[in-house]
Amino acid sequence: MSEPLWLEKLRRAALDRFTELGFPTTHEEEWKHTSVSAIARAEFAPGGLAGLSAPLEDLGCQNRLVFVNGLFSAELSSSALAGGVKAGSLAALLQAGSDIPESHLARYADYASHAFVALNTARAADGGVVEIGKDVRMEEPIHLVFVSMPNGRPTVSHPRNLILAGRGSRASVIESYVGPAGTTYFTNAVTEIVAGEDAVVDHYKFQYESDRAYHVATVQAVQDRGSVVNSHNVSLGAALARNDINSVLDGEGAECFLNGLFITGGRQHADNHTLLDHAKPHCASRELYKGILDGHGEGVFNGKIVVRKDAQKTNAIQSNKNLLLSGDAVINTKPQLEIFADDVRCTHGATVGQLDKEALFYMQSRGIPAAEARRLVTYAFAGELLDRMEWQPARERVEAELHRILGDR
Repeated sequence: MSEPLWLEKLRRAALDRFTELGFPTTHEEEWKHTSVSAIARAEFAPGGLAGLSAPLEDLGCQNRLVFVNGLFSAELSSSALAGGVKAGSLAALLQAGSDIPESHLARYADYASHAFVALNTARAADGGVVEIGKDVRMEEPIHLVFVSMPNGRPTVSHPRNLILAGRGSRASVIESYVGPAGTTYFTNAVTEIVAGEDAVVDHYKFQYESDRAYHVATVQAVQDRGSVVNSHNVSLGAALARNDINSVLDGEGAECFLNGLFITGGRQHADNHTLLDHAKPHCASRELYKGILDGHGEGVFNGKIVVRKDAQKTNAIQSNKNLLLSGDAVINTKPQLEIFADDVRCTHGATVGQLDKEALFYMQSRGIPAAEARRLVTYAFAGELLDRMEWQPARERVEAELHRILGDR
């Protein structure tokens, strides 16, 4: 089936822009610590709807949309949506002639400046679209599950998600990215979130990709007056992972909370870039990202807070804390403030340290084996972020993965 003319034009413009930009290199400031040459050299092919008997990731949500190799699988999905809530696949909406994609797609995530967003815009075949009506309060999350299943050769998918929260609504949306261990594939995802006036959106992004996979993702939120966006970004898998988590606080009194946890081991590389753009007065943001790095693992944190000229009374706090478990682990951290208003309260900071030797000694002196003491102290470091996750099954899923990872080290 042919695509609508507006989408053809959009794809063509995005592809032309990607051709101009090319894959980013370490000569660019935003990518100086992350090389994507392995992605640029590899030959990835789109995968099909590979057969699965289970979605590989189940958080007990009644509303679950499953995508296999970037394509919607009705067989693995389930729905018990309340009135005022719609959730489905982008491809289905396009086929039905819905005006939602044209009204919102590529309006927020900037493909003109970001190569991977341009590539996604040009190549996206499907993704999840969630629409929450005015004053609707959802009881439990909608879970978007993205499963990569390579069929004997490296595959690529470009999930494109759209989350629209109407005025006064409250909703939780979980994105999970998974794939079989030992398989090579590339996931390039983009999610656009529109939080209407006084809306509250809890967004969870969990990345448990294969240890040989590549994961690049952009989450772009735009917030209206009085809205709240809570972002929980957990990155535990992939050989190379890059997350760009951004929000524009574009209405007075908007609030944004960014919570992030990343763990690397072996030769894993995790890069987290965040941007909080305070565009209007009386807005607040709180950001806490924590990294745990072991083996030869590498981490990057680059967090920027921008306060525009008219965004008086801004209150913004940013913190990045990192724990190095190995002498070979590396972290590059760069918290940034760009302030163009004069009546603001903004702070930022970063710390890098090792396990507390006194705490380890104290625990061992009371009969706790050294390895267990090390694991408990490391887990406690991550615990602050887990406590911020309101959806208990999601929190328990991350806890289980943490115990597995830390138990192996």
